[in-house]
Amino acid sequence: MTLEGHNVVVTGAAQGIGEAVARLVVELGGRAILIDRQADKLEALAADLGADAADAHAGSVADARWVQETVERVVERRGAIHGLVNNAGIVRAAMIDKMSADTWQQVIDVNLSGVFWCLQAVGRHMIARFDAGDRSPASIVNISSDAGRRGSIGQINYGAAKSGVLGLTMSAAREWAARGVRVNSVCFGVVETPMTETIRSGKFRDRYMSLVPMGRFSTPDEVSQPVCFLLSQAASYVTGQHLSVNGGYHIGI
Repeated sequence: MTLEGHNVVVTGAAQGIGEAVARLVVELGGRAILIDRQADKLEALAADLGADAADAHAGSVADARWVQETVERVVERRGAIHGLVNNAGIVRAAMIDKMSADTWQQVIDVNLSGVFWCLQAVGRHMIARFDAGDRSPASIVNISSDAGRRGSIGQINYGAAKSGVLGLTMSAAREWAARGVRVNSVCFGVVETPMTETIRSGKFRDRYMSLVPMGRFSTPDEVSQPVCFLLSQAASYVTGQHLSVNGGYHIGI
């Protein structure tokens, strides 16, 4: 499994899963194109990885114009984008009957629309490259969640968005397979990141842990590896699939 010479866009790269994926991309020989709203953390990560191994672009994936312009800048500077990890996401919890329109929309804008804007912008470049005769790798990995398969109490906005990501993945995989672009998703359970701090503590911890047959939560470093597998040519005949990386939290066909 190698990403030698690959330019890989990673959204939500400033911390957690995104940071772990970016670090592994570089370790496997690739260049990480880092996107996040947290400019300070992003610049620090880019500096740590090195100027030849990482570029930082601070902005919001919910801004369609910014996403398209950023992709164009990356292509102009680096020549091509070979991979995209659609990882950026937020949580805004509320029970259904108490959820405001703004709380609903914030999560949909980032976790669903943001995935679409990035997939569309990078996909446009990838299929144009293919049509021009370039057969270099092109792989998109959308980060979904078990919440998109099982539902999630207090997070209907998050569950709906992550379920939508599965639909985006399958539709894009069908449209672009003949033009050399593979599109897959990875569904995580509970990963030890700042976003899951609440459900990993207090009264929620035992409830969630009891549903995980492997009896533990995963780490960002652990879950970054299957993401990079899907980016690599080791998965050259895999598209339109949803890979569960969850310790058995969701088991089904």
